[in-house]
Amino acid sequence: VQLQASGGGLVQAGGSLRLSCAASGRTFSRYVMGWFRQAPGKEREFVAAISGSGGSAYYAEYADSVKGRFTISRDNAKNTVYLQMHSLKPEDTAVYYCAAGERFTVVAAAYGTWGQGTQVTVSS
Repeated sequence: VQLQASGGGLVQAGGSLRLSCAASGRTFSRYVMGWFRQAPGKEREFVAAISGSGGSAYYAEYADSVKGRFTISRDNAKNTVYLQMHSLKPEDTAVYYCAAGERFTVVAAAYGTWGQGTQVTVSS
């Protein structure tokens, strides 16, 4: 699978953005999909993840810093995963990456495929 992230931009604090990650390949639905971010001078950190197909319902997990503000979702018919971000804060400023993996985890190293990243800048 190959990933292409988009949707980043400049937004004022309190605003919203929706990131998209389009995947190629016919097996997208079985992958766990994650969003991570990396701010300047900081390590890449987990943001959200959503399980792949195989269960009765999708399972999602969020970093504490984004719970209640961000929502991850997926549309397997479109081979796309989304990250809806509301109530954005300046500390959300980072390059956001989508990733595909075989198992559900918040650990970046466990994801084998990464998109190129999209910049999100939140002004105060």
